[in-house]
Amino acid sequence: MRKWKYISPLVALGLWQLLAMVGVLGRTPSPVDVAEGFYDLIVTGLPPGYYLQWHLLASLERVLVGFAFALVLAVPLGILMGWSRGFDTVMDPLVEVVRPVPPLAWLPLAVIWFGIGIFSAAFMIFLGAFFPILLNTITGVKSVDPHLVEAARTLGARRRAILLRVLTPGAMPSIITGVRIGIGIGWMTLVAAEMTGVKSGYGLGYLILTARDIARYDIVVAGMVVIGVVGFLMDRLVKYAEKRLLGWM
Repeated sequence: MRKWKYISPLVALGLWQLLAMVGVLGRTPSPVDVAEGFYDLIVTGLPPGYYLQWHLLASLERVLVGFAFALVLAVPLGILMGWSRGFDTVMDPLVEVVRPVPPLAWLPLAVIWFGIGIFSAAFMIFLGAFFPILLNTITGVKSVDPHLVEAARTLGARRRAILLRVLTPGAMPSIITGVRIGIGIGWMTLVAAEMTGVKSGYGLGYLILTARDIARYDIVVAGMVVIGVVGFLMDRLVKYAEKRLLGWM
């Protein structure tokens, strides 16, 4: 059955090429045009000398910095909010007020605080990834069987041991789900943030914006394809980590 998973992408490519050839899609480039755009990005770059691989590495650097901060802060905070009803009561109103604000709405403040560069983009990625990880961690901790906690207490486990050896492992499936959602939202936020401008001149979002300005729609779609493929690979990587981490379950 594994071979069937490639059917839908191949059918989509064939249909796309056919519609482009008969002119139904207007100025939308065909897959062949997009392949030529890829070649130009690798050989010439856009702007010239700014090659695809460097755009990709710059984007990955930004998303990894923002996501790392989100992960490091959201998981411990989520465990504490899920464990302590009082702490959850205090923090929940603040979380629910800030959470609905789109990350891009923070862009003007991010530029004021961090300037145009990696840290302003990383800040918005942090906001995009933080809340899915936090909420899923809280849900995971609250879903742990209370009898397991009581059993650990009966056996003499202290609060720290309960947090680290009972609640955290029990919440791990939900945490991983939050990580998958968070890294996906962070990746989408990054690309939009780069379209507002980057100091280095590198980034997939910046690449797409530049290609649009010079009407290189083949490169626009090539950049979109790279974004989609990299997002897919990051999700597969998280799923692989999930299998390794949760193999005991």
